[in-house]
Amino acid sequence: MTFAFVFPGQGSQSVGMMNGYVDLPIVHETFIEASDILKQDFWSMVNDGPADDLNITINTQPLMLMAGVAVYRAWTSLSDTKPAYLAGHSLGEYTALVASGALTFSDALSLVRFRAKVMQEAVPEGVGGMAAILGLDDETIQLICQEITNNNESLEPANFNSPGQVVIAGHKNAVLKGIELAKAKGAKRAVMLPMSIPSHCTLMKPAAKVMQQQLENTILRSPDIPILHNVDVQSHHDSASIKDILVRQLYNPVYWVDTIRAFANAGVTSVAECGPGKILNGLNKRIDRNLQQLSFADSEAIKHAVDNLK
Repeated sequence: MTFAFVFPGQGSQSVGMMNGYVDLPIVHETFIEASDILKQDFWSMVNDGPADDLNITINTQPLMLMAGVAVYRAWTSLSDTKPAYLAGHSLGEYTALVASGALTFSDALSLVRFRAKVMQEAVPEGVGGMAAILGLDDETIQLICQEITNNNESLEPANFNSPGQVVIAGHKNAVLKGIELAKAKGAKRAVMLPMSIPSHCTLMKPAAKVMQQQLENTILRSPDIPILHNVDVQSHHDSASIKDILVRQLYNPVYWVDTIRAFANAGVTSVAECGPGKILNGLNKRIDRNLQQLSFADSEAIKHAVDNLK
Protein backbone atom coordinates (compact mmCIF):
# COMPACT_ATOMS: atom_id res chain seq x y z
CA MET A 1 0.00 0.00 0.00
CA THR A 2 1.31 3.45 -0.97
CA PHE A 3 -0.08 6.35 1.04
CA ALA A 4 0.19 10.11 1.28
CA PHE A 5 -0.49 12.59 4.08
CA VAL A 6 -2.19 15.94 3.52
CA PHE A 7 -2.25 18.81 6.01
CA PRO A 8 -5.18 21.22 6.43
CA GLY A 9 -4.89 25.00 6.53
CA GLN A 10 -7.12 27.85 7.64
CA GLY A 11 -10.77 26.98 7.96
CA SER A 12 -10.26 23.73 9.88
CA GLN A 13 -9.83 25.42 13.26
CA SER A 14 -12.41 25.08 16.03
CA VAL A 15 -12.54 25.29 19.80
CA GLY A 16 -11.91 21.82 21.24
CA MET A 17 -10.45 20.43 18.02
CA MET A 18 -7.61 18.69 19.92
CA ASN A 19 -9.92 16.96 22.43
CA GLY A 20 -9.74 13.69 20.56
CA TYR A 21 -6.01 13.34 21.15
CA VAL A 22 -5.84 13.71 24.95
CA ASP A 23 -4.44 10.18 25.42
CA LEU A 24 -1.42 10.99 23.23
CA PRO A 25 0.99 13.07 25.35
CA ILE A 26 3.05 14.17 22.34
CA VAL A 27 0.12 16.33 21.17
CA HIS A 28 0.00 18.41 24.34
CA GLU A 29 3.81 18.52 24.45
CA THR A 30 3.90 19.95 20.92
CA PHE A 31 1.50 22.73 21.88
CA ILE A 32 3.55 23.55 24.98
CA GLU A 33 6.72 23.69 22.85
CA ALA A 34 5.03 26.01 20.34
CA SER A 35 3.52 28.19 23.06
CA ASP A 36 6.97 28.64 24.61
CA ILE A 37 8.41 29.67 21.24
CA LEU A 38 5.66 32.18 20.42
CA LYS A 39 5.14 33.33 24.03
CA GLN A 40 1.40 32.69 23.86
CA ASP A 41 -0.77 29.97 25.44
CA PHE A 42 -2.22 28.18 22.43
CA TRP A 43 -3.27 25.11 24.42
CA SER A 44 -5.72 27.17 26.47
CA MET A 45 -6.87 28.99 23.35
CA VAL A 46 -7.67 25.81 21.45
CA ASN A 47 -9.41 24.20 24.42
CA ASP A 48 -11.26 27.16 25.92
CA GLY A 49 -11.58 29.66 23.08
CA PRO A 50 -13.22 32.00 22.46
CA ALA A 51 -13.68 31.08 18.81
CA ASP A 52 -13.05 34.69 17.78
CA ASP A 53 -9.48 34.36 19.07
CA LEU A 54 -8.90 31.18 17.07
CA ASN A 55 -10.20 32.90 13.93
CA ILE A 56 -7.80 35.85 14.09
CA THR A 57 -5.38 35.11 11.25
CA ILE A 58 -2.28 35.82 13.29
CA ASN A 59 -3.46 33.09 15.71
CA THR A 60 -5.03 30.72 13.19
CA GLN A 61 -1.94 30.18 11.07
CA PRO A 62 0.47 29.11 13.85
CA LEU A 63 -2.39 27.21 15.53
CA MET A 64 -3.07 25.04 12.48
CA LEU A 65 0.65 24.48 11.97
CA MET A 66 1.15 23.20 15.52
CA ALA A 67 -2.02 21.09 15.30
CA GLY A 68 -0.80 19.38 12.12
CA VAL A 69 2.70 18.85 13.48
CA ALA A 70 1.27 17.47 16.74
CA VAL A 71 -0.86 14.93 14.87
CA TYR A 72 2.06 13.96 12.61
CA ARG A 73 4.26 13.47 15.67
CA ALA A 74 1.52 11.31 17.17
CA TRP A 75 1.65 9.16 14.06
CA THR A 76 5.45 8.83 14.17
CA SER A 77 5.28 7.92 17.89
CA LEU A 78 3.08 4.95 16.98
CA SER A 79 4.42 3.89 13.57
CA ASP A 80 7.79 3.58 11.85
CA THR A 81 6.14 3.77 8.42
CA LYS A 82 6.42 7.03 6.49
CA PRO A 83 4.11 8.30 3.77
CA ALA A 84 5.38 8.26 0.19
CA TYR A 85 4.22 11.83 -0.45
CA LEU A 86 3.04 14.91 1.42
CA ALA A 87 0.97 17.95 0.53
CA GLY A 88 -0.64 20.79 2.44
CA HIS A 89 -3.58 22.98 1.54
CA SER A 90 -2.25 26.55 1.47
CA LEU A 91 -0.89 27.13 4.98
CA GLY A 92 -0.67 23.34 5.31
CA GLU A 93 2.41 23.36 3.06
CA TYR A 94 4.41 24.68 6.00
CA THR A 95 3.27 21.71 8.10
CA ALA A 96 4.35 19.41 5.28
CA LEU A 97 7.78 21.05 5.23
CA VAL A 98 8.19 20.41 8.96
CA ALA A 99 7.01 16.80 8.60
CA SER A 100 9.48 16.26 5.76
CA GLY A 101 12.41 17.59 7.77
CA ALA A 102 12.93 20.52 5.39
CA LEU A 103 12.02 23.18 7.98
CA THR A 104 12.42 23.20 11.75
CA PHE A 105 9.28 23.51 13.82
CA SER A 106 10.60 26.66 15.48
CA ASP A 107 11.39 28.37 12.17
CA ALA A 108 8.03 27.32 10.73
CA LEU A 109 6.15 28.85 13.65
CA SER A 110 7.97 32.15 13.23
CA LEU A 111 7.41 32.10 9.47
CA VAL A 112 3.67 31.45 9.58
CA ARG A 113 3.13 34.11 12.23
CA PHE A 114 5.05 36.54 10.02
CA ARG A 115 3.08 35.31 6.99
CA ALA A 116 -0.21 35.98 8.76
CA LYS A 117 0.90 39.46 9.75
CA VAL A 118 2.02 40.55 6.27
CA MET A 119 -1.07 39.05 4.64
CA GLN A 120 -3.29 41.02 7.00
CA GLU A 121 -1.32 44.21 6.35
CA ALA A 122 -1.30 43.78 2.56
CA VAL A 123 -5.02 44.49 2.17
CA PRO A 124 -6.90 46.81 4.57
CA GLU A 125 -9.92 45.41 6.40
CA GLY A 126 -13.00 45.47 4.21
CA VAL A 127 -11.16 45.91 0.90
CA GLY A 128 -10.77 42.25 -0.04
CA GLY A 129 -12.82 39.08 0.22
CA MET A 130 -13.28 35.46 -0.81
CA ALA A 131 -16.31 33.43 -1.87
CA ALA A 132 -17.04 29.77 -2.49
CA ILE A 133 -18.75 28.87 -5.76
CA LEU A 134 -20.40 25.45 -6.03
CA GLY A 135 -21.80 23.78 -9.12
CA LEU A 136 -19.90 25.51 -11.94
CA ASP A 137 -16.98 24.18 -13.95
CA ASP A 138 -13.53 25.74 -13.78
CA GLU A 139 -13.78 27.35 -17.21
CA THR A 140 -16.99 29.18 -16.29
CA ILE A 141 -15.38 30.47 -13.10
CA GLN A 142 -12.40 31.73 -15.10
CA LEU A 143 -14.72 33.57 -17.51
CA ILE A 144 -16.65 35.16 -14.63
CA CYS A 145 -13.42 36.46 -13.13
CA GLN A 146 -12.23 37.82 -16.47
CA GLU A 147 -15.57 39.54 -17.09
CA ILE A 148 -15.52 41.34 -13.75
CA THR A 149 -11.84 42.26 -13.52
CA ASN A 150 -11.00 45.79 -14.70
CA ASN A 151 -8.44 48.49 -14.01
CA ASN A 152 -9.95 49.28 -10.62
CA GLU A 153 -10.78 45.87 -9.17
CA SER A 154 -9.69 42.28 -9.68
CA LEU A 155 -11.24 38.85 -9.23
CA GLU A 156 -9.43 35.53 -9.60
CA PRO A 157 -9.87 31.82 -8.87
CA ALA A 158 -8.01 31.16 -5.60
CA ASN A 159 -8.65 27.51 -4.71
CA PHE A 160 -9.57 24.69 -7.08
CA ASN A 161 -10.77 22.55 -4.18
CA SER A 162 -12.78 19.83 -5.90
CA PRO A 163 -14.75 19.36 -9.12
CA GLY A 164 -17.53 21.94 -8.92
CA GLN A 165 -16.07 23.77 -5.91
CA VAL A 166 -13.87 26.79 -6.55
CA VAL A 167 -13.04 29.67 -4.23
CA ILE A 168 -12.65 33.13 -5.78
CA ALA A 169 -10.75 36.06 -4.28
CA GLY A 170 -10.10 39.72 -4.93
CA HIS A 171 -11.56 43.13 -4.17
CA LYS A 172 -14.70 42.73 -2.06
CA ASN A 173 -16.94 44.52 -4.54
CA ALA A 174 -15.65 42.30 -7.34
CA VAL A 175 -16.28 39.19 -5.22
CA LEU A 176 -19.87 40.31 -4.61
CA LYS A 177 -20.34 40.82 -8.35
CA GLY A 178 -18.82 37.38 -8.92
CA ILE A 179 -21.36 35.80 -6.58
CA GLU A 180 -24.27 37.36 -8.47
CA LEU A 181 -22.89 36.42 -11.86
CA ALA A 182 -22.20 32.87 -10.71
CA LYS A 183 -25.79 32.52 -9.52
CA ALA A 184 -27.01 33.87 -12.86
CA LYS A 185 -24.93 31.22 -14.63
CA GLY A 186 -26.48 28.41 -12.57
CA ALA A 187 -24.25 28.00 -9.53
CA LYS A 188 -25.84 25.75 -6.90
CA ARG A 189 -24.38 27.96 -4.21
CA ALA A 190 -22.28 31.12 -4.11
CA VAL A 191 -21.44 32.59 -0.71
CA MET A 192 -18.97 34.97 0.89
CA LEU A 193 -16.48 33.30 3.20
CA PRO A 194 -15.78 34.78 6.65
CA MET A 195 -12.26 35.85 5.63
CA SER A 196 -11.09 39.43 5.31
CA ILE A 197 -7.83 38.40 3.63
CA PRO A 198 -8.11 37.63 -0.11
CA SER A 199 -5.58 34.79 -0.25
CA HIS A 200 -4.04 33.34 -3.40
CA CYS A 201 -4.64 36.31 -5.68
CA THR A 202 -2.62 39.27 -6.95
CA LEU A 203 -3.71 41.42 -3.99
CA MET A 204 -1.22 39.37 -1.97
CA LYS A 205 1.81 40.42 -4.06
CA PRO A 206 2.90 43.07 -1.51
CA ALA A 207 2.85 40.36 1.18
CA ALA A 208 4.80 38.03 -1.10
CA LYS A 209 7.53 40.62 -1.58
CA VAL A 210 8.01 40.98 2.17
CA MET A 211 7.77 37.22 2.66
CA GLN A 212 10.54 36.71 0.13
CA GLN A 213 12.86 38.89 2.20
CA GLN A 214 11.97 36.95 5.35
CA LEU A 215 12.61 33.60 3.68
CA GLU A 216 16.10 34.70 2.63
CA ASN A 217 17.12 34.38 6.28
CA THR A 218 15.49 30.96 6.75
CA ILE A 219 17.35 27.65 6.53
CA LEU A 220 15.58 25.11 4.35
CA ARG A 221 16.96 21.67 3.50
CA SER A 222 15.91 19.07 0.98
CA PRO A 223 12.74 17.25 2.14
CA ASP A 224 13.07 13.64 3.23
CA ILE A 225 9.60 12.99 1.79
CA PRO A 226 8.52 14.54 -1.54
CA ILE A 227 5.98 17.37 -1.20
CA LEU A 228 3.59 18.26 -4.00
CA HIS A 229 3.25 22.03 -3.84
CA ASN A 230 0.06 24.03 -4.42
CA VAL A 231 1.38 26.27 -7.18
CA ASP A 232 2.71 23.74 -9.69
CA VAL A 233 1.85 20.28 -8.24
CA GLN A 234 5.55 19.42 -8.38
CA SER A 235 8.06 18.43 -5.72
CA HIS A 236 11.08 20.67 -5.16
CA HIS A 237 14.30 19.65 -3.48
CA ASP A 238 16.64 22.63 -3.29
CA SER A 239 16.26 25.49 -0.84
CA ALA A 240 15.95 28.25 -3.45
CA SER A 241 13.15 26.47 -5.32
CA ILE A 242 11.18 25.80 -2.15
CA LYS A 243 11.47 29.42 -1.02
CA ASP A 244 10.35 30.59 -4.45
CA ILE A 245 7.32 28.31 -4.37
CA LEU A 246 6.32 29.57 -0.91
CA VAL A 247 6.46 33.16 -2.16
CA ARG A 248 4.46 32.39 -5.30
CA GLN A 249 1.91 30.44 -3.27
CA LEU A 250 0.63 33.67 -1.72
CA TYR A 251 -0.66 35.09 -5.02
CA ASN A 252 -1.30 31.96 -7.09
CA PRO A 253 -4.21 29.49 -6.89
CA VAL A 254 -4.19 26.28 -4.85
CA TYR A 255 -4.47 23.45 -7.38
CA TRP A 256 -5.86 20.88 -4.95
CA VAL A 257 -7.76 18.80 -7.52
CA ASP A 258 -4.58 18.36 -9.57
CA THR A 259 -2.63 17.47 -6.42
CA ILE A 260 -4.90 14.58 -5.44
CA ARG A 261 -5.02 13.33 -9.03
CA ALA A 262 -1.21 13.49 -9.15
CA PHE A 263 -1.09 11.27 -6.07
CA ALA A 264 -3.29 8.71 -7.81
CA ASN A 265 -1.15 8.85 -10.96
CA ALA A 266 1.94 8.24 -8.84
CA GLY A 267 0.46 5.03 -7.45
CA VAL A 268 -0.88 6.33 -4.15
CA THR A 269 -3.75 4.17 -2.92
CA SER A 270 -4.62 5.94 0.37
CA VAL A 271 -4.63 9.58 1.47
CA ALA A 272 -4.78 10.53 5.15
CA GLU A 273 -5.73 13.99 6.41
CA CYS A 274 -3.13 14.60 9.10
CA GLY A 275 -4.72 17.11 11.43
CA PRO A 276 -7.99 17.95 13.16
CA GLY A 277 -11.15 18.02 11.11
CA LYS A 278 -12.23 16.31 7.90
CA ILE A 279 -12.44 19.16 5.37
CA LEU A 280 -9.75 17.81 3.04
CA ASN A 281 -11.11 14.30 3.44
CA GLY A 282 -14.43 15.48 2.04
CA LEU A 283 -12.80 17.31 -0.87
CA ASN A 284 -10.59 14.35 -1.72
CA LYS A 285 -13.52 11.94 -1.90
CA ARG A 286 -15.11 14.15 -4.53
CA ILE A 287 -11.88 14.31 -6.53
CA ASP A 288 -11.12 10.57 -6.74
CA ARG A 289 -13.46 7.97 -5.27
CA ASN A 290 -10.97 5.18 -5.99
CA LEU A 291 -8.53 6.51 -3.40
CA GLN A 292 -9.03 5.32 0.16
CA GLN A 293 -9.56 8.41 2.33
CA LEU A 294 -8.61 8.48 6.00
CA SER A 295 -8.93 11.21 8.61
CA PHE A 296 -6.71 11.49 11.69
CA ALA A 297 -9.44 13.41 13.49
CA ASP A 298 -8.73 11.68 16.83
CA SER A 299 -6.32 9.24 18.43
CA GLU A 300 -8.49 6.22 17.64
CA ALA A 301 -8.36 7.07 13.94
CA ILE A 302 -4.56 7.31 14.08
CA LYS A 303 -4.26 3.99 15.91
CA HIS A 304 -6.57 2.35 13.39
CA ALA A 305 -4.45 3.71 10.52
CA VAL A 306 -1.26 2.38 12.12
CA ASP A 307 -2.68 -1.12 11.66
CA ASN A 308 -3.77 -0.49 8.09
CA LEU A 309 -1.17 1.80 6.50
CA LYS A 310 1.98 -0.30 6.14
